[in-house]
Amino acid sequence: MASWLKLDAEAPDAEGLAALRRHLDAGGVAALPTDTLYGLAANALDPAAVARVFALKGRDFHKPLPVVVRDRAQAAELAARLPPRFAALAEAFWPGPLTLVLPAGAHLPAALTAGSGGVGVRQPRSPLLAALLAQTGYPLTATSANRSGGSDCRTAAEVAEQLGADAALLIVDGGASPLALPSTLVDLAGAQPRLLREGALARAALAPFL
Repeated sequence: MASWLKLDAEAPDAEGLAALRRHLDAGGVAALPTDTLYGLAANALDPAAVARVFALKGRDFHKPLPVVVRDRAQAAELAARLPPRFAALAEAFWPGPLTLVLPAGAHLPAALTAGSGGVGVRQPRSPLLAALLAQTGYPLTATSANRSGGSDCRTAAEVAEQLGADAALLIVDGGASPLALPSTLVDLAGAQPRLLREGALARAALAPFL
């Protein structure tokens, strides 16, 4: 069975954050609330940790994993280059529920990008994730905390229904996630920006940038 940790997602305590970081530093996977839905967090630069995320979800290895970052500087460290529209979109919507697909740096784990050549990055608004990213020094995976094809989860109990049998998982109970939609996804890796998924950020808000 999965282990549990109670944390206030709006004001996480130092002891709880330290326990969560130790789990992630050791290559573990944690299900925790983000500013959209519950997500699976692991060290995005650790190939073994990334593989554990795929195994937990039963995810197709041909599908890349999105990532959350501390700030724009950390996003730049993951990219082979920063597309022209990146700065304007990040300035307007980060931190927030917008994932931007950037050309992936060659140093990223192959499974993270799934051979797509791109990496989806987002700076979250969540105080829990912001505090955690400030401590870890590495970006975190941010794929939804559910079995592949399963329903999205907004509470720790819903995560446990789908993933709770896995002893390698740490479920962080931080209350209900604030939004019921995933992040909006925009691809900047190609010649022209493309809206891949409309989510918590409405298409209309992006129109001036696309």
